[in-house]
Formats: sequence, structure tokens, C-alpha cells
Amino acid sequence: MTTQHQQSTTGGAGDGPFRVLVVCEGNICRSPVAALLLAAALGPDVEVTSAGTRAVVGAPAEPAMTAFLGERAAGLDGFRARQLRPDQVRAADLVLTMSRRQRGATVALAPAAVKRAFTLRELARLLGDVDPEALGDPGSGTLGERLRRALPAAAAQRRFVTDPRVDDIADPYGRDEAAYARAYEAITDAVARVVGVLAPDGLATAGDGSV
Repeated sequence: MTTQHQQSTTGGAGDGPFRVLVVCEGNICRSPVAALLLAAALGPDVEVTSAGTRAVVGAPAEPAMTAFLGERAAGLDGFRARQLRPDQVRAADLVLTMSRRQRGATVALAPAAVKRAFTLRELARLLGDVDPEALGDPGSGTLGERLRRALPAAAAQRRFVTDPRVDDIADPYGRDEAAYARAYEAITDAVARVVGVLAPDGLATAGDGSV
């Protein structure tokens, strides 16, 4: 699993590991947990980091959220929230946000990222409509390579959504345990759906972790 917050400055140009940037608001609840789960499921050829549009800079991950991770919470030991910056967006091959508003704020920092920026739930939904042949043989190439091929196909599936809120994962911060549980379940469901498309033969082929 790639250590959180490795900084890349070479840009999303297709060289090196496939870079995923996960974004929420404070970078202490949704995005660090989603980044951890994605990194575990996608394996070592995908670099996953996170940041916040209004980050609680330097703060650790919120215990009320990480409690749902069980033993996997150890993967966030030493984690500290960081503020989203334009260079981080430019460096990412894929930007995943927790809400449409955050997607808009992220793209505003680096407009060229518009076609590779999705909410996590949106990407899961769109990948479900992608022709599997567009991704190639499931047994060929790394998950990073399959993900790179999947993004244009997913972007081409974008259509008007009657209720776009279906693509958001609500911020649980400061709310009751049930709100944290709902956010965690929404994240794990979306991650599983994304990985299920990329690795249809099972999560064991995707990396060392499971969702």
C-alpha cells in the first residue's frame, strides 16, 4: 500500500504509478478512509493520496470514522490532514471527491483535470455502464493500466442525473454514530464496485487488501 501523502509533481502523464487523489472537505473523515481502502484494494502499482478543500491541516484521522476500519485503522497511523493544492490536482491521474461541490472546487484549481475528476460514487456508477471490452482482458495489465483505460470510457457515460445527490457521500463530521456508519458504508460500497469492474475475477487479484 502506498503511504498516504507521498507528493508527486510530475503530473498525470501516464508515466510511473497511476496516481489517485481522494478529496473531501476536512481530510479527516471520508477521504483518508477512502484512500486507505482504495490503496489496499488496488495494490502497489496505484499510488493513492488524499487532501481536503478546507482541511484541518495537521489533524489525525477522526476516530469516530476510523473505528469502522478495525485492525486496518493502523494504516492511518501517522496520518495528518493536508490542504488541497493545484499541483496535487495536476499531478493526479484520477481525482475522486466525496461530493459534487468538492469536485467543482477541485477542478477550479486545475481546470484541465475536469475529465479525470469524479465523485467516488459517480465513478462507481459510470463504470457499471462501461463495456468490459473497453478495459481489455481482465488478466492482462496492471490495475493501474486498466484504470487508465477505464477513465475515458467512464467520462463518456456522463449523462444528466435527475437527482445528482445520489453521487454524494454526506459529511458525517460532528454528527452521530449513524452518520459515520452511513458514510463508511457508502465509501466501502463504492470502492467495492469500482474494484469489481477493474478486477472482475475477485479482489484477490486487485491487491493485498479487501474492502
